[in-house]
Formats: sequence, C-alpha cells, structure tokens
Amino acid sequence: MGGERRSISAYQLRKSKKNISMVLQQRHGKTEISAGGIVFKVDLSGIPKWLIVQHSKHKGWIFPKGLVGDKIDGEEKEETAIREVEEEGGVKARICWKKPFTGSYIYFFQGQKIFKTVYFYLMEYLSGDINNHDNEVSDAKWLATEETEKLLSYTVDREIFRKAVDIQSRGLCSLMDRALGSEPKG
Repeated sequence: MGGERRSISAYQLRKSKKNISMVLQQRHGKTEISAGGIVFKVDLSGIPKWLIVQHSKHKGWIFPKGLVGDKIDGEEKEETAIREVEEEGGVKARICWKKPFTGSYIYFFQGQKIFKTVYFYLMEYLSGDINNHDNEVSDAKWLATEETEKLLSYTVDREIFRKAVDIQSRGLCSLMDRALGSEPKG
C-alpha cells in the first residue's frame, strides 16, 4: 500500500484555487503575489493610449507591477496596483474595472524557482508625468493598442492586455462604475 499514488483530476484542481496554489508552491518552492495596472488614457481623437514601462534590469517591456505587501503590511492587491503604477509609471490612475486579470508564470532568481501570480487591474489615467518613474524602470511610454501589443515582451502580458482592451473598447469601465454607484479606487 505504501507505493499507492493518489491522483487528482484536473477538475478537482480547477475547483479550488487554494489547492492549485498549494500544489504549485510544493512543486516550485516559493510563490509570489504581485499586482499592477494596465493604464489607459484616451486622446482628443478618442483613441486609447496605454502605459508600458521598460524594466531597468531585464529590459523587458511590461505593465507596472510589484509585490503585494512588500512595503506596507496588510496592503490589498488594489492598493499595490495603484502604488506601483505611480512609482513605476509616474502617474496616478484609478481602477475602473474591479475584477483583475490574472496571469501566472515561473521565473528563476538567485538559482531558485519562483511561481508568480500577478493581478492586473484595468485603470484610467488621472494625472502625472511618465518621466517621473522610479529607478526600477528605465523608460515609460504611452502607445496605441497595436504598438503596445507588439512591444510587450511576454506572452502572458499580451494575453491579459487583449482582455483589458476588450473591456475598455466596449466602454465597460465607465458603465461598471455607474452601475455600482460608487467611486472607483484610485
């Protein structure tokens, strides 16, 4: 009996995100949770521009994001996203779509395999200057949709971006804000 293996079906794993997280943590050693923003602003002609940043170390083009609670104990994902957009993107923005887009990937840091889950919130630009980013970022740009998708360095970011574009292009950010009858965070 000691050699028996208990298998778990894909359905059982999908049923519980907690189980998936635990399995991945056991398999990969360390997990990280990050949050960030997919920020847009609409120009005078009605065309959305998207904020992307170039990471100072790995030089990849990404959306602003950072570890949840790495600077503030008990920080919520939404708070992290707003903070990171301001730090890495130099701008203030508001969350206009409360349901985050989630992506996961594995990377290596100092020889350790890390499973990372990122929660991206669709955000609308309020104020600020992209030149006021912190030193984790070497460059920041506002780009049209097609340019943004082409420049993003990672497949997971492009997949999430397409979902955000769909929500923004259908005007659902504003509609959701009004339907909830509350001011969005930001």
